[in-house]
Amino acid sequence: MIVVKKLGVLLAFILSIFVFAGCSSKNSENSKDITMWVHVSKDDPEGKILQQNVNSFNKENKHGYHAKVQFIPRSGSGGGYEDKINAALNSGDLPDVMTLDGPNTAAYAKSKIIQPVGKYITNKDDLLPSIIKQGTYQGKLYSVGYSESSVGIYYNKKMFKEAGISESELPTLQKPWTYDEFNEIAKRITTKFGGPAINMSLNDHSEWAMYAFAPFIWSSGGAITNTNGTKAVGYFNDKGSQEAFSFIQGLVKNGYTTISPKDKGFQTGKYAMFMSGSWTIQELDSKYKDIDYGVLPYPVSPTTKKLVSPTGAWQYAMSSNAKNKKAAGALINYLTSTKAMYKTDMAMTVLPARKSVTNMMMKKVNEPMKFLIQQNQLSGHARPVLVNYPQVTRTFAETVTQATYYKKNSNIKQLLTKQAKEIQKYLGDKTVK
Repeated sequence: MIVVKKLGVLLAFILSIFVFAGCSSKNSENSKDITMWVHVSKDDPEGKILQQNVNSFNKENKHGYHAKVQFIPRSGSGGGYEDKINAALNSGDLPDVMTLDGPNTAAYAKSKIIQPVGKYITNKDDLLPSIIKQGTYQGKLYSVGYSESSVGIYYNKKMFKEAGISESELPTLQKPWTYDEFNEIAKRITTKFGGPAINMSLNDHSEWAMYAFAPFIWSSGGAITNTNGTKAVGYFNDKGSQEAFSFIQGLVKNGYTTISPKDKGFQTGKYAMFMSGSWTIQELDSKYKDIDYGVLPYPVSPTTKKLVSPTGAWQYAMSSNAKNKKAAGALINYLTSTKAMYKTDMAMTVLPARKSVTNMMMKKVNEPMKFLIQQNQLSGHARPVLVNYPQVTRTFAETVTQATYYKKNSNIKQLLTKQAKEIQKYLGDKTVK
């Protein structure tokens, strides 16, 4: 549903391709039929609302364009959809329009699998800056997100009260808690209930790691690479990154969180806190109505006190094999319009990608969702746009995992220096040793 699902084998294969062979023939340039592949099931809330929006496009567009959607659900390991894309790359049978995970835009664009779509998108100024950033490669807009995302710290109000934590001690968006303040509250909860205070999904070694934990680096003034995405050494292992990873390691070392959390632990009262995204709101409100919960902001560096939160979601893009660019562009423009996006985001309980949709949703959604929308607007930070992003995010996830093995990797500086050199290899510098 969102970016934090597991990566498949697709992009490792994509990056070995220099030229995409599936070029359109001139005889199909005026075709009014549009093929579209999406990564969700037709029975999912996302799939159902997408089909409704496509049906509306087919009825409302004035050019006789007709889009047909093929639903190709991803498996837990990212297969299914990616396997289909892989096969189409060989045969030149990609659809006109496709979905892709935001951070992978650069890889797709570099390999000429997708083409610029910016000139077909109206009212681009209404799109959130994070949406423009994640869809842009070398100054051109290649993909457009139809929703946004964010992560917050869900907390069980009853358990907090039992641990003696008052409302006045809770952080706000205007005054977030520092790493030290977060540790103090986590300590009180751990002492009271005799177990970890928070589930941070440290057993999820997929895209979740980069998505959820990179904001700590940015809050601490660190970076994954330099601005140009050409250097990691001196950035991924700088003092800011060291502070962030020391914070993560300390949470495990002190028993405030765990590398093997119990499934549905927050939902069943085993943990007082849960680090998760907007999708958890729908789950709690529909299946765990007895839990009185709220959402708190990201912990921030005590050095900078800067609030940073994650962003990013799946997007629509036009493949380089699109038969009729105007038709494909029209479909993407419609599906990312205020009207269609509002319907999509409300149905999926996800954050809006347009300012206009934000204004509409704030009047309809509950307090936890309002909080995440506001946090996104105040502090959202897109993940880096890198051609070899799949390898970088995998290395980042490995770094998080290694940091949690605090006995083996107690020297965070040493660990990050080693991992920075590993990332550097994927940025094109083969001289790093």
